[in-house]
Amino acid sequence: MNEILFNSLAALAYGGVGIAILVAGYLITDLLTPGKLHQLIWENRNRNAVLLVSANTLGSAIIVTSAILSSDSEMGLGAGLLSAAVYGVIGLGVMALSFLLIDLIIPAKIAQIISNDEPHPATWVSATAHVSIALVVAAALT
Repeated sequence: MNEILFNSLAALAYGGVGIAILVAGYLITDLLTPGKLHQLIWENRNRNAVLLVSANTLGSAIIVTSAILSSDSEMGLGAGLLSAAVYGVIGLGVMALSFLLIDLIIPAKIAQIISNDEPHPATWVSATAHVSIALVVAAALT
């Protein structure tokens, strides 16, 4: 019974870390794009913004999940939570950097494209980069 209680509390704690990383990813994406994401997504139904935020959320979840799975059960819950948080923040930073680098090398500004109501293929490039970077960071954890 103690094991079930401990595992339940651990799941809640890891869930809290995951939510914090996902919220941070949303806020970073909001800072990198013109306009407010909540308006672009929920009011304007902007597909470009939805795609980018979805990719960022998926990427963040991949990194946090990999950090949890790679944490050694002998290291303890506190160290595992810290590991998930640290790797999650690293992943968010690398994804934000990839967004900025893509914005530098393409002929149009991806930040402007994402806030445009017209669906644009360049959004797929940025979204794919988010998930790809997350997979690379996740692989580094194993």
